[in-house]
Amino acid sequence: MIEKRKQLFQNLEQKILSLRNENNLWTGRLSSSALSTSLAVFALWKYDKQKYQQQITQGLNWLVANRNADGAWGDTIRSQSNLSTTLITWATFSIVEKDEKFLETIRDAEAWLKRRVGSLEPEKLSQAILDHYKSDQTFSVPILAMCAISGRLGENGWTLVPQLPYHLAIFPHRLFRWLRLSVVSYAIPALIAIGLVKSQHSKKNMFRRAVRAICRKRVLDVLKAKQPDNGGFLEATPLTAFVLMSMVHADYQDLDVSEKAAQFLSHSIREDGSWPIDTNLSTWVSSLSLNALSDASLSLIDSQSDMQANLLEQQYKKIHPFTRTKPGGWAWTNLQGGVPDTDDTSGALIALHRLSKDKGLVLEAARNGISWLISLQNKDGGFPTFCKGWGKLPFDCSCPDISAHAIKAFVIWRDEFDKKFQKKINRSLKKAVSYLKKTQLQDGSFQPLWFGNELGEHHQNPVYGTSIVLYGLAELQKSGYEGLNTMIEKAVRFLSMTQHHHGGWGGDKDLPPSIEETSLALRAMAACGKESLAHRAAECLMQIIPENLDEIKATPIGLYFASLWYYEDMYPLVFACSALKELD
Repeated sequence: MIEKRKQLFQNLEQKILSLRNENNLWTGRLSSSALSTSLAVFALWKYDKQKYQQQITQGLNWLVANRNADGAWGDTIRSQSNLSTTLITWATFSIVEKDEKFLETIRDAEAWLKRRVGSLEPEKLSQAILDHYKSDQTFSVPILAMCAISGRLGENGWTLVPQLPYHLAIFPHRLFRWLRLSVVSYAIPALIAIGLVKSQHSKKNMFRRAVRAICRKRVLDVLKAKQPDNGGFLEATPLTAFVLMSMVHADYQDLDVSEKAAQFLSHSIREDGSWPIDTNLSTWVSSLSLNALSDASLSLIDSQSDMQANLLEQQYKKIHPFTRTKPGGWAWTNLQGGVPDTDDTSGALIALHRLSKDKGLVLEAARNGISWLISLQNKDGGFPTFCKGWGKLPFDCSCPDISAHAIKAFVIWRDEFDKKFQKKINRSLKKAVSYLKKTQLQDGSFQPLWFGNELGEHHQNPVYGTSIVLYGLAELQKSGYEGLNTMIEKAVRFLSMTQHHHGGWGGDKDLPPSIEETSLALRAMAACGKESLAHRAAECLMQIIPENLDEIKATPIGLYFASLWYYEDMYPLVFACSALKELD
């Protein structure tokens, strides 16, 4: 059994190494998305249906071919049908409503929506979306705006679309945290574009009309400043498409912002006619891959210096125009639309520590990265994703898994610095540990932010969150940090209670096991010295991982933008490899 496990580990390492790109790092492959495909098709049709006819046709054909058996769509081809994606896709098919080729697809979608909502009445559809997303308008208002633009909400559709306060975008970015916006920090482009188009299709008094007319040019300047040269806001097809369709419908199709957005969408289509939710997670999967490999495998890589140089080059050296955060962080990708965030900065720091035989070569970059992380730490002691202090909506709040990842980065680098900087790190660690103690749930679990499970209650994934936090706490405890026993024991107890009888884990108790969730829980248990539970999990992994690693299937446990599901082909490989490395 041990030999079989070692062979699997070696096979995983070889597979991961074989997937490197021309820069000796990893690109990965995100799942194709029906939601992204629908939005891209509709936005390009609005902008120039003649010029982009080929992409539009390809996208529509892909959507027809990748329906679920119930006639609706999920976020990925492995996802359950859901209201948001199906409503958006139905709205997109309005552009070919008279084409007999698509009649069956449209009727099936309408039948599903009637079963889900009760009818296709615009008021019912609008209320269903608003009820689903509650106070967070990051995604609900763009969905309804697209339905209004497409005509699916009827002649008075814009009355069913809430007005986003786009004029607030003229305020300095540092004030945004105090404005209590109804959208998350990374959705400001949508706030502007959709707010503008809604404003133009609403009745308003003369005073409001005058105020917003004054603001219009300034908010368009803000939008332009946040758009990267390649046109893709955050490299995200959904966000870019929402902006483009809104700009066109507001008669701003001649602006550079619109042209660049259309070019980005056109260039982002895949050979099969689909679009992913984001171009790639290259920096993120590269960090995960490097941290999953054994020391022996790393030592055999001739291109370590190139890998190190590429990661160092990706660190931001100036204030980022999108979030206005200071230099020092890393984004999830090396592409223009990336934005520095906490999780990717922690991952890059850990990867650089593994790559660097001479830590002095990268010490300044590591110091800047850790300083950047500390600068984002919230008052509650936890770490958010992008911006400090935006605490109104969940995707802007501190979260346990991201905080634990930062803790691990701090611990592995701390001893390389002078005493003064070590004290600064220790103060941050103390606050982060206090935050984790406050957020641990009664059953010992932690809830993650950017990962979930479609089958779980409220789509949550406590196994993922608890595994990530436990792994970080184990690293901190090994460094000599005291007072963690109770928190660790409670987390271990939760994972042991949710482990299947055959050794695997799903997102929670009684949920079907996946390679990703089993691997992360295994790694955490091994790091805490719970060998019996870890070995049972390893036996499960050997059963559920196919002998031919090309046949491995990723599970859609990732969350993006505003609760959009995705899977990444690299996740099962790197998570399993990392787990078996920890066990050995």
